[in-house]
Amino acid sequence: MKPVAVIGAGIAGLSAAHELTRAGLEVVVLESARRAGGVIVSERIGAEWLAEGGPDSYLAADQEIPNLARELGIAERIVRQSAHGSLSWDGKALVPLTEGEAAALLGIQVRKEDLAAGHASFAGGMGDCIAALGRVVGSALRLEASVESIEVAGGGLRLGVAGGPAVEASAVVVAVPAHRAVHLLASLSAGAGEFLRGVAYAPSLTAYLGYRAEQIRCPLEGTGFVVAASVGVPLRACTYVSSKFPGRAPAGHVLLRAFLAPEVAERAPREAHHVLTRILDIEGEPLWHRAYEWPRGLPVYGENHAARLALVRAQLSAAGPLVLAGAGYDGPGVSACVRSGRAAAREVERRLAAASA
Repeated sequence: MKPVAVIGAGIAGLSAAHELTRAGLEVVVLESARRAGGVIVSERIGAEWLAEGGPDSYLAADQEIPNLARELGIAERIVRQSAHGSLSWDGKALVPLTEGEAAALLGIQVRKEDLAAGHASFAGGMGDCIAALGRVVGSALRLEASVESIEVAGGGLRLGVAGGPAVEASAVVVAVPAHRAVHLLASLSAGAGEFLRGVAYAPSLTAYLGYRAEQIRCPLEGTGFVVAASVGVPLRACTYVSSKFPGRAPAGHVLLRAFLAPEVAERAPREAHHVLTRILDIEGEPLWHRAYEWPRGLPVYGENHAARLALVRAQLSAAGPLVLAGAGYDGPGVSACVRSGRAAAREVERRLAAASA
């Protein structure tokens, strides 16, 4: 049998590949970038600092990632949230918020009971999960392999790969953002092309700043704070990273993560330090800083997203053994992406089994 091709090596694509491998199927994972992980980027700064370019955790109440971690043999690397509670900056003072208020102010829809359980991550950041999945996939992962086309061919699908030979596949999991999937799928389904073009993505800009503890003269209570929209500064929120999870900063130091308005991208660390100095009474300059920008960060679903997605999936299914997975379709959270990838793999398994029956 021809291999199952997974397009995209973010956590959804790698989770799909892991599930397919567990089922005994041959897999090839095609990733256009030079590394796997997508928006998950865990970066060591020196020996003792850890920055996350994308999501830094998952909701501890959701067991999708702990279950995956047990399968990958990294469950012992899970770390739970150390600090709890959050505040709001109203332009004059930091005011405590009740459970769920911070998420609501940021436009994040999460059940209060899930928030009450807190967040969890890994000792080496969310990148631990990517690294473990990469070890499972092994040589099946092909980096800098950009898929340019998908066409039905010989009872399966043929993938055109930039600068290399075509890949013949028995089935395909498309695990790339909607805006990248458009040119791959529009020719197979006009409805899919229209739907994918309509999935919007909000930009994300964050800056990490490291300080000595004595530089910050305001007590750091809870996990951080959000900034009221009426204040009129480019800072949207700040996480006390070194308080939230262990192992993010050396002893006697503080690591902050600032969430910023996209228009200050060219001067993100400077703007973050300027505003944080006022709020947290910071003395002196940061020891180091790092900015991460995702012009298309989190998907924003339009009206009737689920119903339209179901229709598109049916159309693609009629074109061939082709399934979608990832944040652009089934939810933006890390756990949702893992769940989506594994569900896509199980759908492929079902279809291949039915075809061979």
